[in-house]
Amino acid sequence: MSEIITVGLDLAKNVFQVHGADGAGQAILRKKLRRAQVLEFFSKLPSCVVAMEACGGAHFWGREIGKPGHDIRLIPPAYVKPFVKRQKNDMADAEAICEAADRPTMRFVPVKSEETQGAAMCPSSYKMGHQSGLSIGGSGSFV
Repeated sequence: MSEIITVGLDLAKNVFQVHGADGAGQAILRKKLRRAQVLEFFSKLPSCVVAMEACGGAHFWGREIGKPGHDIRLIPPAYVKPFVKRQKNDMADAEAICEAADRPTMRFVPVKSEETQGAAMCPSSYKMGHQSGLSIGGSGSFV
């Protein structure tokens, strides 16, 4: 069996799809993992590039999966979309993420620390609360 160089991981609520490719880009691993199986699976996998679409949950998974030494790459969803070759489903998304991660010109999002991610949430939470507070007290018309 060839060595896995790049893994595309499609994140979901319960079942995650994994797509692994060798140095030539050939698919050598396709697997579904339940949430509880993800960390154990990646802890047993030799160090490789693990790519995911960037979203709030991807930062958590990036931190955790990166602990055993994997190179984590988060890709903005808009940059993954052109690589989906067939109907959109978890398996096709994982393959597209894997392929996009191997592009030399691909732009990646850095994995945020817990502190950075938490601090980023505060201003938006404040802003949302502040705006809703304004709409409650006034006459309902804003000029």
